[in-house]
Amino acid sequence: MTTSAAASTKRGSLAGFSPEPLFFLSAISQYLGAAIAINLFRELSPASVAWLRVTFAAIIIIAISWRDRRPWTRQALIGVAVFGVSTALMNLFFYLGIARLGLGKSVAIEFIGPITIAALRTRTARNLAALGLAAFGVVVLAGFGVSGKFAGLLFILAASAMWAMYIVFGTRVARDDRGLSGLGIGLAIGAVAILPFGAPGSGPAWHATHLLVLCAVVGVLCNAIPYAIDQNVMRRISTRRFAVLLALLPVTAVFIGAVVLNQIPTRLDIVGVAFVLCGVIAQEREGVTALPAD
Repeated sequence: MTTSAAASTKRGSLAGFSPEPLFFLSAISQYLGAAIAINLFRELSPASVAWLRVTFAAIIIIAISWRDRRPWTRQALIGVAVFGVSTALMNLFFYLGIARLGLGKSVAIEFIGPITIAALRTRTARNLAALGLAAFGVVVLAGFGVSGKFAGLLFILAASAMWAMYIVFGTRVARDDRGLSGLGIGLAIGAVAILPFGAPGSGPAWHATHLLVLCAVVGVLCNAIPYAIDQNVMRRISTRRFAVLLALLPVTAVFIGAVVLNQIPTRLDIVGVAFVLCGVIAQEREGVTALPAD
């Protein structure tokens, strides 16, 4: 089997699943990992956890995709580099934010980035209404509980901007049709970019095996699994639909925050979750591109 055929087979392994259940799996994985990361903040700085998360994820994904040895063009490498740096910065800013704010509320505010991308690509009245429902739900989820936590809010807004870049450049990387190799190389470049922020405070991890193992687990749950799913889905649906489907993430973050971190949602939070789900359900299904079957 050729390298290209092997890559197609790997991509096709998720072809039988619709985007919604894949997003649900991705969200559960991502925020279970975030819950572990929040507990790691007691022993490591948030920046160090973010750096180790990206580093381990890059190593794992490159190990999986190393057989793809097709040559890279300069343009493709630039795209992968921008994607990787924006992804690593998103992870860094997000951890600096959730160290100061609740998980569910942080993800809700961070969703401003995907909402903006969806708004710019909305074409029909139905999609506009669906976007409005999801956006209103996010506003309700965000609420007004960030007073006195201005630094946390700024970090989450910065993560939101990086999330928008992740969507735009992640789609380009996915459609370059290289399987997971683009994701792995991008994360490796991103890990180098945030090394000055994460490496200085990582000392305790190198003297405690359990911390390194937990950071590796966070890398798998937060990056390797969800970002690999994203790459698969990005090839199959429009950027607008992908951005709106990401509204499932704040909902999942609220659930994980309540169950794992005891961050119990208020009644307004539950209302916000309902509006987000309505927005995801109401959007048009403009079609899913089939991938090669196994």
